[in-house]
Amino acid sequence: MNRYHNLTEMLAINRTAHAYFDTLPDRVRRQLIAHGDCLHSDAELRDYASLLL
Repeated sequence: MNRYHNLTEMLAINRTAHAYFDTLPDRVRRQLIAHGDCLHSDAELRDYASLLL
């Protein structure tokens, strides 16, 4: 599993994570961005997004 510094870096490097992020509703994306410093992997992104959905 790849680890990233934060959500911004993950989305810039990981096309799969970016594609998934783009499918999420705006309100979920805003929450993910607000907590982006705590998201370091694709799994963390998906887990946190599922909590918000």
